[in-house]
Amino acid sequence: MPLTAVAIALAAAVVHAFWNLVVARARDTQAVTAVAIAVGVVAVAPLAILTWRVEPEAWPFIVASSVLELVYFWLLTTAYRRAEMSLVYPIARGMAPVIVLVVSVAVLGVTTSLAQAAGVGLVCLGIVLVRGIRGAARWSDVAMALTVAASIAAYTLVDKEGVRYADPITYVMLILIAPAIASLAFVYSRGGTARLKAALQPATVASGIATVGAYALVLVALTMAPAASVAAVREVSVVIAVALGAFFLTNESARRARPVR
Repeated sequence: MPLTAVAIALAAAVVHAFWNLVVARARDTQAVTAVAIAVGVVAVAPLAILTWRVEPEAWPFIVASSVLELVYFWLLTTAYRRAEMSLVYPIARGMAPVIVLVVSVAVLGVTTSLAQAAGVGLVCLGIVLVRGIRGAARWSDVAMALTVAASIAAYTLVDKEGVRYADPITYVMLILIAPAIASLAFVYSRGGTARLKAALQPATVASGIATVGAYALVLVALTMAPAASVAAVREVSVVIAVALGAFFLTNESARRARPVR
């Protein structure tokens, strides 16, 4: 894996950990996520137009990725409403590269190396070390985190192919338009503009720009290296997010007890 791709994936990891912390801390995770996605799309739109390149072959991947991104955001916000970030994030982010590697080799016929497989294996070990061996987690919460991991792996594999036919900035904007509209519509239908306005905070705006920026970096890295390798390096965000979560989410359990519309 080229050092440039490693550096880009690591940068994406830092930014991604930040926006997940914002979502996890939010009282209304669905509204914050919806507003953040929309802000991110609007923020990146001018640059996407300036760098516009979308070949016809890209559109099937854009459509598929949009659906998978919408599923991912729904699963993620649901998981954060039910369980702690310190459980959901390590499992979801840590298992994703494992799934990517297995599917790439077993289904797509992609060749891999011993070093790459070992690197992904170290990510799995890292999950245990970061999360710790604790028996308090409910199996339903673990299962939810695993479904998030599966959705991450799915859109990563789709985007690995799709970004070959489009500029990464343009591509990330296009795959997030539909999830942004659908998320805003869903939240609006269950709380109106008041719920959306309440979610429109400086941290939400920053996280929206962060999430689009982070995935744009991932797409750039995917043009340089195998999907499993990029996914594995990107999941250094697990360590960053858990560290941030331990510092900022001291009252997380109390927040979970508060109702979310």
